Amino acid sequence: MVFRWFSSLYCKLFPHSDTMTIFEKLKDQLSSHNQEHLVQFWDELTDEERRQLQEDISEFDLKEVQEIFRKAIAGLKEANEKLDDRLQPIPENMYMSVKRTNPILLKEYENEGFRQVAQSHVGVLLMAGGQGTRLGFPHPKGMYDVGLPSCKTLFQIQAERIRKLERLAHDATGQEGHIIWYIMTSEHTMEPTRKFFEKHDFFGLREEDIVMFEQGSLPCFDFDGRIILDERHCLAKAPDGNGGIYRALSERGILRDMQSRGVLYLHAHSVDNILIRVADPIFVGYCVQQRAECAAKVVEKSQPNEPVGVVCIVDGKYQVVEYSEITSKSAEMRKPDGRLTFSAGNICNHFFTTAFLQRVATEHEKKLKLHVAEKKIPYVDADGVRRVPEKPNGIKVEKFVFDVFQFAEKFVVVEVERNEEFSALKNSDVAKKDCPSTARQDIFRLHRQFIETAGGSVDGDICEVSPLLSYAGEGLNQFVQGKTFRSPVHLQSSMETLNGHL
Repeated sequence: MVFRWFSSLYCKLFPHSDTMTIFEKLKDQLSSHNQEHLVQFWDELTDEERRQLQEDISEFDLKEVQEIFRKAIAGLKEANEKLDDRLQPIPENMYMSVKRTNPILLKEYENEGFRQVAQSHVGVLLMAGGQGTRLGFPHPKGMYDVGLPSCKTLFQIQAERIRKLERLAHDATGQEGHIIWYIMTSEHTMEPTRKFFEKHDFFGLREEDIVMFEQGSLPCFDFDGRIILDERHCLAKAPDGNGGIYRALSERGILRDMQSRGVLYLHAHSVDNILIRVADPIFVGYCVQQRAECAAKVVEKSQPNEPVGVVCIVDGKYQVVEYSEITSKSAEMRKPDGRLTFSAGNICNHFFTTAFLQRVATEHEKKLKLHVAEKKIPYVDADGVRRVPEKPNGIKVEKFVFDVFQFAEKFVVVEVERNEEFSALKNSDVAKKDCPSTARQDIFRLHRQFIETAGGSVDGDICEVSPLLSYAGEGLNQFVQGKTFRSPVHLQSSMETLNGHL
């Protein structure tokens, strides 16, 4: 097995020469791309370390790597450019606010969403490659328990919302469809994520409806374009960002899987929003009826200087503009009704048609903007000693999922209420923002609102409603009307056995 692998790698790296040594051929190949330093410790490596180094190098097309660095540096120079004179807000006819839309119309969109779910036309693209490092959690972020009474993790909460939505769609249509859950992991989170789902019996979903795949990686560069060695026998690499999803969908065979299953529409989101309405039927239904091939859910910016990207138009193309790319003058502009002109805060919550994803993968992926961050990247010095720098010594490059908006022939925006659909989990409680404490508070407040809207009341602050009982507050009247619940409240479905029953 090892011999066959090595022969395949050898032929891939050195298809034409049979007289030079392996080292000479490898060094010759690297030298033509100014990367010969990657084999400077060859003589000191074991056979296994040499094999690993060759495997690392073969992962990348070195010509493409050079082009990536060139584009990255060009982008770095443009990073501080202000875009005010090139900005336009999203036109009203392409912008739907859930709060300001007639409830009858919203019900029509929801019914359309139910029909698509019931026909198994809807999939979910979950971006779950991140570790919980900033949370102080050394595992995939989706495995994090924020401290709800149920002790449910982000993965479990989202899985149960999918299960409930499938039942709602069945009740509305009489058809039994399934939502395919595509989960993008990173190299380091794939195995623990897979084992976590297996351990928990896929949280009640069918195993065949969950498809996991790895995003790619990109090398880390020094400021001269040379790939950094993380160890003497391996390259410094980093995940290629949530925008790496487009290449991964193609290279991992996920687009083919979608087509074979008849999946026409995808709801894409990051794993760390505890309030996410997975495969939201209103969002899906609206996009389908509008014949949109790409869409973004947004929340209204809380204030002009809120540090959040804004969905808008730049030079006639839809994109997300970071808060640092516009001046305070533009950020403070308002419409006649008093709302901010540039108010569409990006929350990494998107809709795509499968056909659009296919077109992006085949025609546009290599055109995606490269976003660059100067970082302190551990490296191996000239003596082969691994060092951790005290100041930035190189760059990490990544792509962003929203940079495909510009390629859509029909793009729409849906504004939702922040307190109902967005609460990010990024930091430890020390930050006091986007942390476990705020996530708990937000879900407790929303679920208390569910109960009160359904005619019940809650005495206290701790309140959780299982996604298996209610997806978004519907169907609770029969359980809570006229009743008062004392904190801590945990309402469950009769399907659940953990921690008791409703």
